[in-house]
Amino acid sequence: MRAPRFWWRAPDRPGLLPHILAPLGWLYAAATARRLRQPGYRPKVPVICVGNLAAGGAGKTPTVIALIDRLLARGHKVHVVSRGYGGRLEGPLRVDETRHTAAEVGDEPLLLSAFAPVWVARNRAAGVRAAEAAGAQVILMDDGFQNPSVKPSVSLVVVDAAKGFGNARCIPAGPLREPVATGLSRADLVLTIGDASAQAMFDATWGRVIPVPRLTGALLPLKMGMEWKGERMLAFAGIADPSRFFATLRAEGAELVRGEALSDHEMLSETLLRRLEAESAAAGAQLVTTEKDAARLPAHWRPKVLTLVVRLKIDDWSALDAHLDRMGL
Repeated sequence: MRAPRFWWRAPDRPGLLPHILAPLGWLYAAATARRLRQPGYRPKVPVICVGNLAAGGAGKTPTVIALIDRLLARGHKVHVVSRGYGGRLEGPLRVDETRHTAAEVGDEPLLLSAFAPVWVARNRAAGVRAAEAAGAQVILMDDGFQNPSVKPSVSLVVVDAAKGFGNARCIPAGPLREPVATGLSRADLVLTIGDASAQAMFDATWGRVIPVPRLTGALLPLKMGMEWKGERMLAFAGIADPSRFFATLRAEGAELVRGEALSDHEMLSETLLRRLEAESAAAGAQLVTTEKDAARLPAHWRPKVLTLVVRLKIDDWSALDAHLDRMGL
């Protein structure tokens, strides 16, 4: 299901439908607040929660990868705990990229398992305990900011700088899982992801409501020897915002024949892939997708599809490093 467009209108011009749905949004926010009052497990090692306030993608997976690199550079054994959205296995289990599939453990855990040990667990506390028992010195909890089962040491809220907090209303009247002020009161850090113009847009609308230190960063394509300029591409993506992926390809100079926007985490069937392959062949184009979508490709399709890999570049790590120093990391 795609998020309705009115979710991302300016807070001062939300339109009629958010007003009508506002009572349901209040109930959703109240349910979130009630759930967060439940007791949770206090881990024996530092846990950094990477979450967000809005439904959908904000760049949490690239953020986790960047944090893994930062913590490994500091000499720590870092593990990741994920709910495993889209996978059927409940866990807790450690993801094995040579044995598990996205249908079993989810595409994000499968992707992250190439960088650090990843535990999939519907019960996040059980996943954290499993990581602790396996020797983790620090744990990154992928999502879970609104889940009370684990009490993190540090909570980092990730925001798409261009979208901000949308119309500032809670589901279904808007994109938020809880009100901005309520959520940020529990956060230790905010990371806004976007280019300079997106960061300026965020500053203008939301800069004054951020009560905690803020990091900024942008997603940048890795070249990896691939020259995109002038290449004819047929792109497909099943992420929260496929249009951002298509725009990145165009910015890299690719000639985009067409972009197929799929549902977030949509499984890639043989029928779909064969249709796209036939269309790309007829157009003299190369199939290309995102790194997260590539994790859901059946093995025999992977040599046929190029992957655009992006990594998060943080402008200044000092605000996060200060927290790591205080935790002895």
